[in-house]
Amino acid sequence: MTEWAGRRYWIVGASEGLGRALAEQLSRFGARLVLSARGEDRLHDLARALPGHADVVPVDVSDRDSVRDAAAAAGEIDGLVYLAGVWWSHSAREWDADKVEKMLDINLMGAARVLGHVVPPMVARDRGHVVLTGSLAAYRGLPRTIGYSASKAGIASLAESMRADLAGTGVKVQLVNPGFIKTRMTDKNDFPMPQLMSAQDAAAEMAEHMSTDAFRRNFPAGLATAVRFGQLLPDWAYTRIFPRK
Repeated sequence: MTEWAGRRYWIVGASEGLGRALAEQLSRFGARLVLSARGEDRLHDLARALPGHADVVPVDVSDRDSVRDAAAAAGEIDGLVYLAGVWWSHSAREWDADKVEKMLDINLMGAARVLGHVVPPMVARDRGHVVLTGSLAAYRGLPRTIGYSASKAGIASLAESMRADLAGTGVKVQLVNPGFIKTRMTDKNDFPMPQLMSAQDAAAEMAEHMSTDAFRRNFPAGLATAVRFGQLLPDWAYTRIFPRK
């Protein structure tokens, strides 16, 4: 079980949505936070509103030097939560290279850049907690998720490999796979979003998982069950579920 009081957690992607809501949850639990994102003003607003201590460390996860400097400023941490991400509903029929590359770079490569500065010190101390944010969209390719599903599938694979390598050490690795969460990213969607969750409810689910020793949590339950069932279908049946246009 995770003990929160006095522990120092670095939340990357804290300025909006799920990251902001999770920061509020962990601060109430007594964690000392390092808040990172590109929007420094929003981070300072959040830090002032939190009940506990929080340091503000701006970072651009797409920039290697920015990540290096942010990791140095964050200092020794007990845990990392990577939530930085971008999303556009995007079809291969209208391929936009800039959007696809940004989703892969920020959602996946950004995590790799941050982890490169966080994991080695945790391994050396034999103590730490890493939480990566995936998505239910990672389980199987979905229409209009070019770039996004691939980036989140990469996050899932990264977490699974880290867990295998770090088993038996003092470094705990966890993965969360949420469904649709009402944020600025999903506000632009023009399609049905079943079981849409508030950022606060999703953060509560995530914080509860982080307090356990379990590796993975998929939520909400109904949508997660449907998505996992889709994994069992043969390719021809899975493809027919979705319209061709």
